[in-house]
This record gives sequence, C-alpha cells and structure tokens, in this order.
Amino acid sequence: MGAPAAPALATAPAAPASASASAPPAAAPAVPPVATLEPVPAAPAEPPGSSPRDEQPSGPAPATGAVAADAAALLASRPLIVPVAGVPPSALTDMFDDARGGRRHEAIDILAPTGTKVFAVDDGTVAKLFTSKPGGLTVYQFDPQGRLAYYYAHLDRYAEGLKEGMTLRRGDLVGYVGTSGNAGNTPHLHFAVFRLGPERRWWEGDPVNPYPALRQARPAG
Repeated sequence: MGAPAAPALATAPAAPASASASAPPAAAPAVPPVATLEPVPAAPAEPPGSSPRDEQPSGPAPATGAVAADAAALLASRPLIVPVAGVPPSALTDMFDDARGGRRHEAIDILAPTGTKVFAVDDGTVAKLFTSKPGGLTVYQFDPQGRLAYYYAHLDRYAEGLKEGMTLRRGDLVGYVGTSGNAGNTPHLHFAVFRLGPERRWWEGDPVNPYPALRQARPAG
C-alpha cells in the first residue's frame, strides 16, 4: 500500500491592497482664512468737528496755586495792547469768573460796534484759524516762545491776507468785531488767554485771566 498523500497546505489569504494604492489621496484640510485687522487710527493732530469746549480751548481743571501764579506772571510780563480799537484799559471789566451756561467764563468780553478793528495783542504766530458753532470765526495766536495762546472769537471777518503760520506783530490787524457764533445780538470780542502745555496744542491749555494784564496794557492804535 502506498504512502498516503500529503494533506494540501492551506493557502494564506492575500494581503489586502494598500489603501494608498487603491484609494484616491485624501484632500488637505481647508485652512480657515486669516482675519484682517483694521489699522489702528493715529491720534488726531487736532480735534475733529467743532471746538472741544464751549467757546475756548479745553484743558485740565483751572490751574491753581503756583501754576496759576506762574501763568499770570508770564502774561503780565508781555507788553500787551488792548485788542479792540478805541477801547481804553479803564473801560474793561473783569468777567473771568462769571457764569456762562453752567461753567466759568474764563475770558473777557470787549464790547464794540460791528466792524471795529481787532488787533494782535502781542507779537507771535497765527496758530489756527477756526470756525465753530459757539465761537464763530476765531483766531488762535501763539506768543513768540509758544508758551501762551491768545484767542479771539465772534469775529465778523478776518483781516485780508491773514493765514495760519504767518508772523504777527503787536498791533497787526487780525479781524473785525462781530456777532458770529453764539454772540447773540451784541457785537463784542470774546478774548481769552491760556497757558500752553508741552505739546503746544492750540485747542488745549490752562486758562489765564487776561483782565489784570490788559488793565496795564496800552490802547491800540
């Protein structure tokens, strides 16, 4: 009897084909778009819109003590003239502390007929020509050292040729008395002085009472 036949060997199942070989390549995951940031606007060189304060420049609380005394002494050292033609120093009235709409006036009003000439009280530079709802047609003048600003408001019109950056001499014509802004029906010059900060912003500073210095000034003309 011959030897029994050897049992058939089991065939191992074929290995499955590689996924990479048979399946299409997977798509790369979508990258979410990067948000675009809006640029941060730079601080404005000057306030937008109208003047930040009712009639004159804004600033910190009114200076007191040594600061106020220093500002007053600085103003008193300037050789000023009364800014309105035909008005003697003796006709001026101190109204710096008077109430105006719930706040301190911080200026002097010099009454004169419409069209009366308004002169630069001191040497200096025209820092800004500005029109606002309260102040109307206004001029901001810096003194020669850039320490004080002189503010003329409610003008009827500017002097011909007046422009920002031009040099002024004491007694130069800057404009004419009027009723622009909130002056009502009474023509007058609203005149204010303020001590500038280190940034020398025409709209900002510490108010200084102009009355004592103007009482010692000489008349214009």
